[in-house]
Amino acid sequence: MTGTALAQPRAITPHEQQLLAKLKSYRDIQSLSQIWGRAASQFGSMPALVAPHAKPAITLSYQELAIQIQAFAAGLLALGVPTSTADDFPPRLAQFADNSPRWLIADQGTLLAGAANAVRGAQAEVSELLYVLEDSGSIGLIVEDAALLKKLQPGLASLSLQFVIVLSDEVVEIDSLRVVGFSDVLEMGRSLPAPEPILQLDRLATLIYTSGTTGRPKGVMLSHGNLLHQVTTLGVVVQPQPGDTVLSILPTWHSYERACEYFLLSQGCTQVYTTLRNVKQDIRQYRPQFMVSVPRLWESIYEGVQKQFREQPAKKRRLIDTFFGLSQRYVLARRRWQGLDLLALNQSPAQRLAEGVRMLALAPLHKLGDRLVYGKVREATGGRIRQVISGGGSLALHLDTFFEIVGVDLLVGYGLTETSPVLTGRRPWHNLRGSAGQPIPGTAIRIVDPETKENRPSGDRGLVLAKGPQIMQGYFNKPEATAKAIDAEGWFDTGDLGYIVGEGNLVLTGRAKDTIVLTNGENIEPQPIEDACLRSSYISQIMLVGQDRKSLGALIVPNQEAIALWASEQGISQTDLQGVVQKLIREELNREVRDRPGYRIDDRIGPFRLIEEPFSMENGQLTQTLKIRSNVVAEHYAAMIDGMFESAS
Repeated sequence: MTGTALAQPRAITPHEQQLLAKLKSYRDIQSLSQIWGRAASQFGSMPALVAPHAKPAITLSYQELAIQIQAFAAGLLALGVPTSTADDFPPRLAQFADNSPRWLIADQGTLLAGAANAVRGAQAEVSELLYVLEDSGSIGLIVEDAALLKKLQPGLASLSLQFVIVLSDEVVEIDSLRVVGFSDVLEMGRSLPAPEPILQLDRLATLIYTSGTTGRPKGVMLSHGNLLHQVTTLGVVVQPQPGDTVLSILPTWHSYERACEYFLLSQGCTQVYTTLRNVKQDIRQYRPQFMVSVPRLWESIYEGVQKQFREQPAKKRRLIDTFFGLSQRYVLARRRWQGLDLLALNQSPAQRLAEGVRMLALAPLHKLGDRLVYGKVREATGGRIRQVISGGGSLALHLDTFFEIVGVDLLVGYGLTETSPVLTGRRPWHNLRGSAGQPIPGTAIRIVDPETKENRPSGDRGLVLAKGPQIMQGYFNKPEATAKAIDAEGWFDTGDLGYIVGEGNLVLTGRAKDTIVLTNGENIEPQPIEDACLRSSYISQIMLVGQDRKSLGALIVPNQEAIALWASEQGISQTDLQGVVQKLIREELNREVRDRPGYRIDDRIGPFRLIEEPFSMENGQLTQTLKIRSNVVAEHYAAMIDGMFESAS
């Protein structure tokens, strides 16, 4: 492939056309609200939602789900949500709650009533939730429980709220504000006719607030059409069957989990809500065919298996290591024979044939390992996993290889909140490990020079731009930020760096902007944390690292003079100084990060290294405005960064 990489949407293959044809019952819909009636008619009494850890446990069929969505929508209109038409901009309702069947009912009931929602999890900072309420102009609030409502109450008086709905049904009284329970809304709506959905693809469906480089949350405007594009195209990545079980663990309000839920439920799957505390037990009990999560979960499963291996007797441990070594050679040979080794895509026919011979020679040993070892690993995941889907960050190659060896098909998707979110995804029949996969139908990818925005040829690294039906409408009430993110031709600047190889596979190499994404999917803005750490008199310069790691790390230039003075005052000799300084800096980091406003647990800094040479313009590590060139520093200290995270694991 030459010239600009995928400047036009990639051609749909005949196999993908067959898969898309299976989604025909949704191809003509123009509102997310149309999904549930059609799903109810197809899947009827089949279980749609299961919440085993609710009190009491909840199971809703597809028929019951559709009925409750209709009742909630009618109840909202009875509460005073204005009836709107396709010509009206939708009224907004804020929804601050965590995973539950009631979340989905409230979400889709809001949309069926002709409104849009502004969503966030119940665990977010109160100041952030109040900002979302005010910025979105929400006229109503749907809240998790009484505890969260009481936290928000002091800030509600200045807002123009007409009502509050408490999903937990707890009784709360607030002067001059109507507060009703979830069940009360359903009861109001049951005696009223269900509203007809407004059939308009470009109608606003939701505002999902995401932090930008300034740290101020921006409301990402996603339309019905944006999200429906996911429903009608994700079938080229995963192919669920009615009755398949999906274990749900990610925050349901975020675009990644949300789009996957809409798609999987449209296909008749049973969604089981789990938690981090219960996920291992629920995997064994519900034996899901599909799971959607971030790299941290797959890393946790890998670490749990490795821990079990280490606890085995020495002789058995050596046997396991031998099998994994042989199977690693087997899967590498298989990848190369299939033309799916990222580092060897241009092999000659003779080279591929040689890899095929090597694969056949190793196959009996790999099968023996599967019978003795890998099958037991699969049993720990319930034994029925067909595909697991990873997103929210890049996946370490050793995890890709591990799951391939044990026979679990791990697919990786890529996208952002602003892209609804999926842009690309690895296919089961074209699972190029190390890549982010091929664009989903209707999606175009361009690789450009980060500075000039000129097109880069295929195979060259550059800034990733994307275009397609899933690109957001813009940032709510922020036209300048929207214009900066989406150019006049509709190309969205992802802020990621990468290149295109093979049959349109996107390979990501890093981020052009400073946001750090941990393996649990959390986005961390480093500047406020770095500023907090610089309050310490013992830290001269600091740069946070941790992209696609479990935690933040740091490179620190210590203030040698301040430390020398402190050591002298403490009577610490030069020979004892090194270990003591490490402890001192650790205490400083912990205190300064913990004490900063808006502290979150993911802000904590894990491993760090002290470096002697300051960042400067002379060594190319500072700009002329004295900002750290993070990409230059990260490249210079790459081995140190890798080493400190490895030693911390």
